[in-house]
Amino acid sequence: MTTSPIRIKFKTVCELLDISRESLRHIVRNDASFPRPIKEGDTKQSPVYFDYAELIEWHNNKKQSLAVLEV
Repeated sequence: MTTSPIRIKFKTVCELLDISRESLRHIVRNDASFPRPIKEGDTKQSPVYFDYAELIEWHNNKKQSLAVLEV
C-alpha cells in the first residue's frame, strides 16, 4: 500500500514544482486557483504547509488548460 502525504512543506513544494521560493510566493499571490498555504502557528517563523491533494489537483488542471491551448 502506497501512502501520499497529507500536507507538504513550502520547501518541498518548491522542489516538486522545480521553482524558487520567490516563484512560489509569486504564484500564491497571483494565481487564485493555487491552493492556499496553511500556516501552523501565529509567529513569523511558524512552518507553512500546502495540502498535497489540492496541489496535485491544481497541477492536473494546469496541464489540462495548457493542453487545450495547444490544440
